[in-house]
Order: sequence, then C-alpha cells, then structure tokens
Amino acid sequence: MQDVPAPPQPAVTVWYDGTCPLCLREIALMRRLDRAERIGFIDLTPPDAACPTDRQLMLERFHARENGVLLSGAAAFAAMWRAIPALRPLGLAARQPAVLWLLERTYRAFLKIRPLLQDLLR
Repeated sequence: MQDVPAPPQPAVTVWYDGTCPLCLREIALMRRLDRAERIGFIDLTPPDAACPTDRQLMLERFHARENGVLLSGAAAFAAMWRAIPALRPLGLAARQPAVLWLLERTYRAFLKIRPLLQDLLR
C-alpha cells in the first residue's frame, strides 16, 4: 500500500465569528479571492471549534496564524491579505510599523461601531 501524502497545510489559518453578519460577508469575499486555497477558515461558532487561545478573546478580535505565529487585529488581517495575490501588496505594506499602526488604530475604531453595524445587517 502506498503512502498517501497529507494535504498541504494552509499558509494562513483564520478564525472568525460565524454569528457575525459582517464577519460572514468578509470571509465569503476572502474565500472567493483565495483561489489557491492558501487560507484555512475556522468558524468559532461550534463549541468544539479548534481554538488556540481564549475563545471569547478570539470572538472579540480577528485572529490568524501565519508561519506558526498567532496574530490579532490588523496584523491578522494583513497576514490574510498576504496569502491572496490580489491583496498581497496591502499585506506587505502592513509589515511597515507605521502602516500597521495606522491599520490597528482603524481596526480599533471599527470595533467600537461593530455592534451597531451588526445590528443594521441583521
């Protein structure tokens, strides 16, 4: 019997809140753009979902793992963007501290209005 090679691991793993209408739209778009399937998407909705850190924290902020490093917020978005050719330049730009700082500030502002936006989409 021949050994069957394991499927390749995704370059980036993303965890998302499957009950959040904004998150679902964003993830749907990223899935469409990720034609090479370089991103593994994990919905945190099921209680048994694989969760590398505090579940509540992961539901409150966007998380991704790139090269074995767990990232959150803008850094996690940037990792996801780097895995998608069309968004890669933005993800690479986010490696610059000033760009990442600005993206993180924008993300934190977004988190403050996220509940209102979620209510509007429901």
